[in-house]
Amino acid sequence: MDQTVRIIGAPMDYGANRRGVDMGPSAIRYAGVAEKLESDGLEVTDSGDLRMPRAEERDPEANQPSRGNAKFLREVEDVNTRLARQVHETIEEGIFPLVLGGDHSIAIGSMNGSARDADLGVVWFDAHADLNTPETSPSGNVHGMPLGATLGRGLFEDMDWAHAPRVREESVAYVGLRSIDDRERELIRNSDITSFTMSDIDNRGIATVVEEALEVATTETDGIHVSLDLDWLDPKTAPGVGTPVRGGVTYREAHSALETVSTRHAEDGVLRSMDVVEVNPILDEANETATLAAELTASAFGKRIL
Repeated sequence: MDQTVRIIGAPMDYGANRRGVDMGPSAIRYAGVAEKLESDGLEVTDSGDLRMPRAEERDPEANQPSRGNAKFLREVEDVNTRLARQVHETIEEGIFPLVLGGDHSIAIGSMNGSARDADLGVVWFDAHADLNTPETSPSGNVHGMPLGATLGRGLFEDMDWAHAPRVREESVAYVGLRSIDDRERELIRNSDITSFTMSDIDNRGIATVVEEALEVATTETDGIHVSLDLDWLDPKTAPGVGTPVRGGVTYREAHSALETVSTRHAEDGVLRSMDVVEVNPILDEANETATLAAELTASAFGKRIL
């Protein structure tokens, strides 16, 4: 694949309820993500990490929204505003933005930057729906809200830094859902989002499900964003995540899914941006989860066994 990739680190943990994901970008780099991409002929540059103060230096309850609860909202806004700008500028240069998180709230910036001049489809590999808003979130943790924010739901509708009007519900597809709270279940059922659960993967196979998700995300769009949360995988395979849920995809299923993305990109050039999130080295075993994140990223860009 003849393409230049720029790594952008977003070591944010303001959106999570457990510390440690701020070290995720470093762990994925240490696992050799750049070298794995370069071994497949890609040119890789690294812009380093966005700067941000430590969570201990800030008040999570400051700048609360008018209704509901969203912790560290001012800090999440600041980081995502800067990240969106950098992602947009990277795409304008003809370079592919690969964002390494950090907690999943950084996807707000990834998607807003990618969708600034394009109608963007989204494939969301995650155990969780992340569709909450300050009004519906049971925890106030913004890493459970990035899709709700980007789609302009609830209070996010009037937050220009969060709401990306060119990301539409009918162009979003979940793959591998298995942990959804009651309110999110209701929100999904009343939305135009396409949802594939782990039961769909069990019954129909990972390749078929991902192909259908890609069809949803590429219909009447200019390209797609892939968001890969490592808690999508079973915690026996990916132990270093903050919100593990039993019953996730296997190592082989995960590689097959990202290889399916790569095949479609090789055919049609559909992939526009990607983020890899929620690697928590504190909870990991011998950097196993970060290594898996690096390997799966390489699969998305064309790495094959043969």
